[in-house]
Amino acid sequence: MAHIVVFGNEKGGSGKSTTCMHMATALSRLGFRVGALDLDLRQKSFARYIENRRAFLARAGLELPTPDYRDLPDVPPEAVQPGENLFDARLSAAIAALEPVSDFIVIDCPGSHTRLSQVAHTLADTLVTPMNDSFVDFDLLARIDAETNRIKGPSIYSEMVWNARQVRAQAGLKPIDWIVVRNRLGAQQMHNKKKVGAALEELSKRIGFRVAPGFSERVIFRELFPRGLTLLDLRETGVDQMNMSNIAARQEVRDLLVEIRLPGVRAEF
Repeated sequence: MAHIVVFGNEKGGSGKSTTCMHMATALSRLGFRVGALDLDLRQKSFARYIENRRAFLARAGLELPTPDYRDLPDVPPEAVQPGENLFDARLSAAIAALEPVSDFIVIDCPGSHTRLSQVAHTLADTLVTPMNDSFVDFDLLARIDAETNRIKGPSIYSEMVWNARQVRAQAGLKPIDWIVVRNRLGAQQMHNKKKVGAALEELSKRIGFRVAPGFSERVIFRELFPRGLTLLDLRETGVDQMNMSNIAARQEVRDLLVEIRLPGVRAEF
């Protein structure tokens, strides 16, 4: 069966779709068959990223490894079982179509709570939650006392992940491997950065996730989106962007892929 990797975060602006695209493309470049779904049916940033990639490669006459993106299929009402949710049926049909032809299925969830996102979390073998490195985004995971910085309790999102774990346990499936990725890390060891790191480490022991460094704030990420490119594509596309900053960013992509620890994956690119 395909290994399902879900990128989830109920707050926007965390670099979730950028992280998702870089990981999906990295897996494709390593020779894996990668299916891709975007459950944000309104904004569809991940879908647009792959659409931009296909268009750019066609214009440039290039062939580069690209995830196999699929829209959620339409399901006729008569095909929906009594008591079954239509969105559940559409997601199930998409997974069923991709599984026979995929080693990994990468799913980007919307930056809000939806039925599709909730179901996708129960399907996740690996859950990746990018967050900006601040207490504003930390609130996604837990409530914290403003005076003492002590953790008061898990957030609604953390409780949703807990419920997803319970559903998987009841179905006899293996536990979700949950990784929280710290994006937009500052270059300096600022006091706030250390406090966020300490709070994450404490929380990780309480609710069961791993912490991984993600991507620093870099202009190149915004520049790559219109062409659908990732930092791993720059040499092949002739884009003259291999300065020291972008070389460092490529290493961040490699490091994150290693930290996520997907089965059979070694970041050799």
